[in-house]
Amino acid sequence: MDTYLQAGLDALGDATRMAIFQKLANGPMAVHELAETSPVSRPAVSQHLRVLKDAGLVTDRKTGTRRLYQLDPEGVARLRAHFDQVWDKAMSAFQAAASQKISPQKGKEKHGKHRRTSRRQ
Repeated sequence: MDTYLQAGLDALGDATRMAIFQKLANGPMAVHELAETSPVSRPAVSQHLRVLKDAGLVTDRKTGTRRLYQLDPEGVARLRAHFDQVWDKAMSAFQAAASQKISPQKGKEKHGKHRRTSRRQ
């Protein structure tokens, strides 16, 4: 697993960072906008953004007096490629298991050795 992929997965393992990541999926936002809807302080949001940026999942750009953060398409593409690969392997394994025919064992009845019969006859 490449370093950026591992760093990205590690970064998203934190619930607050995952929430920030999901908010940024809607478009660029400033720290104060993210902090307004977050249970943590503005400095804490900045620290979480730094971790996401170091993991290659977020970029920033200065616009006037504020800094806007947005998802890094390359980092998101790395995560998606990884999960696409995992999904493809899982689906192939499921398909293989589903297509195998289960053959009954010779000499054994389907419902066990003895069948119950009614006492009244």
